[in-house]
Parts: sequence; structure tokens; C-alpha cells
Amino acid sequence: MAKNRTGRVGEQIKKELSVLIQNEVKDPRVGFVTVTGVDVTSDLSQAKVYISIFGDEEKKAESLKGLDKALGYLRTELGKRMRLRHTPELIFKVDESIEYGSRIEKLLGEITQDEEK
Repeated sequence: MAKNRTGRVGEQIKKELSVLIQNEVKDPRVGFVTVTGVDVTSDLSQAKVYISIFGDEEKKAESLKGLDKALGYLRTELGKRMRLRHTPELIFKVDESIEYGSRIEKLLGEITQDEEK
């Protein structure tokens, strides 16, 4: 049952953070950020928030700085919206899986092009 709850809380955090980052964070450094997943610890004390940031390495670094600056605000808003007794500590991690997938896709495309020649 506890596993179920952490999953639900994680999904809810993902939804709320997506909306908050898109509509509420006014920091110009925060570019096009997508929340791809959230892992919540079983005691709900921490939430690892996986994000995908559109742009080059510099843009990603700037967006992360902006999100870290907005961390307190995001956590406070999350607490208000979700009505949890304790809002989990948020830890942002860049999700490389989408980038990795598109790189593999590109490499496979190059291989098939080479074979057709």
C-alpha cells in the first residue's frame, strides 16, 4: 500500500510542478523545461524531480540555476496545492534518457543510410 501512495504522490507532484514551472516561475533563465518523472522516497521526505531541458549545455545550466533559485517558492506552492503534512524536499536532476534516445535514433538512421548507398 505504501508503494501505491508514493506513486500517487509522485504523479501529483509531477503534474503540479509542470504547471508551476510553466506558468508561475518568472525567472528568465528557466527555459523550456519538462518534468519527465518524479521518484519519491517511501517516507515522502524527498522527491527527485527528473527534468528535460531544451537547449545546449549552457542553457541547461542556466535553467537549473533558475529552478534552484525558485526551489523554496515551488516547494511552498506544492505544499499549498497538495495539502501534505510535510512537503518533500525537491531535488532536480536532468533526465538524459530522452537525449540518449534521440542520439541512438540518429545513429540508427545514419547506419541505414550507409547501408542504402
